[in-house]
Amino acid sequence: MLELPPPCNIHLEWSVIHIGETMRTNIVLDEELVREAFVLTGVRTKRELVHIALRELVENRRKKDLLDLVGKIRLRADFDHKKLRGIRRGGR
Repeated sequence: MLELPPPCNIHLEWSVIHIGETMRTNIVLDEELVREAFVLTGVRTKRELVHIALRELVENRRKKDLLDLVGKIRLRADFDHKKLRGIRRGGR
């Protein structure tokens, strides 16, 4: 079974010190949220967990909402999305 780190209190407090490309900070996190995140990710340190969370947040926010593209993209009349899927999978 995964061993979880000690609990955290619910309170957010930022104390930032810039060190090159990294940033040192003290934060107090929601204990239940942290426990659930450890179970879901399988990581062993809070630092790793925060890095994953930040990376996923940035990736998700950068994704273009497909609904925003409705009516803005024109496909060729002969475009066959099913044929394209077959080519990507190595088929015909």
